[in-house]
Amino acid sequence: MPTSPASHESQPPATTDHLAWRQHVPALASAAAGIKRASDAWDAVSDSFCDHDGWPIDEKGYADGKVKRDAEAWKHVEVFLAHGPEVLAGVRAAASGADYVEGPISEDLRRLRGIDTTLERAGQIRHEWDQVMALMDASLPGSREIYASRAEEIRNSEGWHYADELSFQGPALARAGDYLANRVNPDQPSQTERAQVALARSTSGNRGAPPVSPPAPPASNPTAPRRSRSRL
Repeated sequence: MPTSPASHESQPPATTDHLAWRQHVPALASAAAGIKRASDAWDAVSDSFCDHDGWPIDEKGYADGKVKRDAEAWKHVEVFLAHGPEVLAGVRAAASGADYVEGPISEDLRRLRGIDTTLERAGQIRHEWDQVMALMDASLPGSREIYASRAEEIRNSEGWHYADELSFQGPALARAGDYLANRVNPDQPSQTERAQVALARSTSGNRGAPPVSPPAPPASNPTAPRRSRSRL
């Protein structure tokens, strides 16, 4: 039976739509922790591929380790691209002027000043990747399997800088979102508890992950980049 206009008018307004962002806070907290894990795992072994001055002596092992780090981090960047803008808009709408001056989330809110650029640039990288894949499918049918892996490495490598930024900005967004969500509706279960559950699940899912590739014979490339820590 068709729904009459009156039946729509009798329904309560969707007053909670503007708070829908709260359900994504745990996913962002888990994604930020995932980026940090990828960075820490690389830092723990990167020195083994380099000499005392920080130059790679096992170029293949060094390169393979960075590829693994970048790929793992990009998976979490995708989570921020999917949910970050909505949560960020919700946080800014819920935060008061006083929250920026003092209080438990004042520092986190200040840290979010550059996150718009981070998300925008990461989104551009993903958009360019989508365009490359579409062009490849259109002009070279069947070539995706041949070139997709290398194209992914390039995307992930270019995205690492923004993943590294989100390892600092992301936790601030999650903490601010958690605090503001609970202040808006204190009767709701703690978002922090949900984030901890999501993080525990993510951690348990990585227990069986393979270790970083062992050192291999040096590659022939004589111009290896100078190593740095997780910022590379």
